[in-house]
Amino acid sequence: MTRFLTLFAVVAAFVLLPFTAMAQDLDPENTLYLDLKDGRVTIQLRPDLAPNHVARIKDLTREGFYDGIVFHRVIDGFMAQTGDPTGTGMGGSDKADLKAEFNNAPFKRGALGMARAGDPDSANSQFFIMFADGDWLNGKYTVWGEVVDGMEHVDAITRGEPPANPDKIIKMQVAADAA
Repeated sequence: MTRFLTLFAVVAAFVLLPFTAMAQDLDPENTLYLDLKDGRVTIQLRPDLAPNHVARIKDLTREGFYDGIVFHRVIDGFMAQTGDPTGTGMGGSDKADLKAEFNNAPFKRGALGMARAGDPDSANSQFFIMFADGDWLNGKYTVWGEVVDGMEHVDAITRGEPPANPDKIIKMQVAADAA
């Protein structure tokens, strides 16, 4: 039993160490803290993939735009969508829509993508977080970030289209600005 526990500890260290190191090595200017009812989610922004989308998310975050906004579309086994101040899925910010920045990053569990209408250049403020891999979205939506810590809190978001009692973003902030 002792050998098993020792082996388990060694394997766990090798599996978890990269995630711990990665979370500690993040650039604060390109890291978001998303505070939900169950805890904090840490998001690594990817300006190397989608510089204009990352700039928009950071601008809106710094304006406090996302604070208090609900997750209006949450589909089990797919994704949780937010970023609409009306809570209907039809709203956005007063800023101009963004041109698509499709990239080679896959829509895997924990990926963040920009929601849009039928026009690929219609993303504005709404975004979604993947609960599971969604390869059919690759090359059709813009990936701009990924969850590096706290995915269990994303998993706890109340499901529904719309949820009867939707969860809210308590606060979203750029790590460089966090007290």
